[in-house]
Amino acid sequence: MSNDRDRERFYFKCNALKYMWMMVMFDLPTDTAHERKQATKFRKFLLDAGFSMSQYSVYFRFTGTRENSQKYVKMVEDHNPGTGDVSILFFTDYQFGEIKHLYKKEQPKKLDEKPEQYTLF
Repeated sequence: MSNDRDRERFYFKCNALKYMWMMVMFDLPTDTAHERKQATKFRKFLLDAGFSMSQYSVYFRFTGTRENSQKYVKMVEDHNPGTGDVSILFFTDYQFGEIKHLYKKEQPKKLDEKPEQYTLF
C-alpha cells in the first residue's frame, strides 16, 4: 500500500465484503383469521429477533459474519408458519450499502385559486 488512505480503503473493502446482512422475504396467506394471526405472529417474531422492516413482507438484519447468520436462519426456520413462501437472501455489507431505495413521490399540493389575504399590521 502506498499510503495510509489506500490501506484504509483496502481494509474497508475487505470488511465490507466479509460482513453480512440477511434479508427475509415472505408471502403468507391471510384469507382466514387463523392465517392472519400466523402471519402477524411471524412478523412480530422477526421484529423481536432484531430484524427491521424494509417493506411489509421484507425484513433485514445485520448478522456480522456468514457463520453467525446460520443461527438466524435456524430461528426463521423454526418460526416459519409453513403456510406460504419464505425466502432468505444474504448480502455483503458492501452490496447492502449499494441498495437504492426509491420512495413514493408526494403529489404537489394545489394552490388555492384565490389565496387568503394576510393582514400585516
